[in-house]
Amino acid sequence: MDILGISCFYHDSAACLLRDGKIIAAAQEERFTRKKHDFGFPNHAINYCLQEGNMKSNQLDYVAFYDKPFTKFARILETYLTFVPKGIESFMKAIPLWIRQKLWIPDLIQKEMGYQGKILFPEHHESHAASAFFPSPFKKAAFLTMDGVGEWATSSYGIGKDNKVEILAELHFPHSLGLLYSAFTYFTGFKVNSGEYKVMGLAPYGEPKYVQKIYDHLMDLKEDGSFKLNMKYFNYCAGLTMTNHHFEELFGGPPRNPNSKLTTREMDLARSIQEVTEEIMLRMARHVKKITKEKYLCLAGGVALNCVGNGKLLRSGLFDDIWIQPAAGDAGGALGAAQIVFHQYLDNPIPDKNGRDLQKGSYLGPHYSNEAILEFLKTYQLPHTYLDDQELFNTTTDLLIEEKVIGWFQGRMEFGPRALGNRSIIGDVRSPKMQKKMNLKIKFRESFRPFAPTVLADKVSEWFELDRESPYMLLVADVKKEKQRPMSDEEKKLWGIDKLNVVRSEIPAATHVDYSARIQTVNREDNPRYYDLINRFYEKTGCSVIVNTSFNVRGEPIVESPMDAYKCFMRTEMDALVLGNYILYKEDQPQFHDSIDWKQVYELD
Repeated sequence: MDILGISCFYHDSAACLLRDGKIIAAAQEERFTRKKHDFGFPNHAINYCLQEGNMKSNQLDYVAFYDKPFTKFARILETYLTFVPKGIESFMKAIPLWIRQKLWIPDLIQKEMGYQGKILFPEHHESHAASAFFPSPFKKAAFLTMDGVGEWATSSYGIGKDNKVEILAELHFPHSLGLLYSAFTYFTGFKVNSGEYKVMGLAPYGEPKYVQKIYDHLMDLKEDGSFKLNMKYFNYCAGLTMTNHHFEELFGGPPRNPNSKLTTREMDLARSIQEVTEEIMLRMARHVKKITKEKYLCLAGGVALNCVGNGKLLRSGLFDDIWIQPAAGDAGGALGAAQIVFHQYLDNPIPDKNGRDLQKGSYLGPHYSNEAILEFLKTYQLPHTYLDDQELFNTTTDLLIEEKVIGWFQGRMEFGPRALGNRSIIGDVRSPKMQKKMNLKIKFRESFRPFAPTVLADKVSEWFELDRESPYMLLVADVKKEKQRPMSDEEKKLWGIDKLNVVRSEIPAATHVDYSARIQTVNREDNPRYYDLINRFYEKTGCSVIVNTSFNVRGEPIVESPMDAYKCFMRTEMDALVLGNYILYKEDQPQFHDSIDWKQVYELD
């Protein structure tokens, strides 16, 4: 039984192939087209999934699309009619694409794929719920989905049991936690649908000065986590921006120009909306616990990528454990749609989970063999050295100890927004210079952005206030007290970005300004090569943690192919590139001709 799941047309288009309920392949379209958050029809991702399944589209049993386009279109029309004539400009921009493309999904699938079979359309939040529960390690659990908006729903909760998910209640548009957070993302000068994690990373630099103002003016929050937004302050229903002049008056001026420097206002706004979001997540979770009485909770939807909120939810002790879909946003909807069809529509049982999730570490994308990599290297005459595994781990570890920055390209590409050790840039977490070096010289991004540590799963409690695995980098916890370094009185007086360069722990490159870290654990079962590399670093240094950031530069998707990896390597100040068992040193490479001046693009000194 082969089922293809598809999500597209809003952001993060993706495809997923299930075979007899097992995930064969899943990937986002952006990785192939090199367009960040590509929302187009996922032709490349579909072709990859079919190739991985060694099949053609006419051999598929079903295709599942992750939402109901006609229901969504009805919501958009109703919203515009409610705000007539205010939304006419936005209406005129949106409707032609609907008429031309978005309403004709079956025809489009038939045209693009040559598929003549049955196409099913689960609801958007049903797809999220399925992506949260079915791959989770639980046979029965509550689920909570939170995002911008699907058809009408913006949040939902319910119960997953065996091969069924049942939604018990929903919050409806325009009252949306995802859109509220995106409004502050827009107002602080970051890009909606891609800059929300920057707001989360900026929050610890600020003070929660605007929390009460948000509660007093922007929303009516109930004890169960439901709320109504005061739409007087928002423009997203019918306008071309997220906020309006009332919002500007409330928060002391216009939105930050994306090219201007961050001020304390943006830091305080980020801290305030983060605290409000965490409170809403906790209230929702308490209500879900009260109604369902379940021991476990599964999360999906874009808000579930808020790993700070996830960490607080876990520490609240409301549930014995939580599991978060690694591709929690719209990309994961492709997976959820396929699973709804297989389990709920066709009434197939879930596989035996044996206490572990079924996501396979989220290593579900393309793989390049050593033979394919060697062919690439020879084709472009790139100097390289072959090392067997033990030599490779030793050499890479020695480079890390020398504070070199390394591109690490191995195995199957990750599904979801995080690099989890197969398309990663890695460095020595003990280096006080590593965060600044990686941000400014490798990633070409804002200096305030924190990096994630990858830690051996069996050592996580030695370094962090966390007593379980976090394989998908979706939980934040504090660095252990005994690993922290207290700040001096002078350092405590620093504010804003000046806090950045203070060494706070034995692993400064992955310790945020509030002593927290966004943790990835790795075990040998999920990723033996990445585990063995870090274990070798541990054997040589006594430190079982390294820095891991995604293999890309700001504004580009994570690399998919050896060519993508090489280009990124040469465009940055990375010192070495490891492709499978081949290592390339920067100083050995021929001159690289790149038409893009990355420093100028990102206005870096």
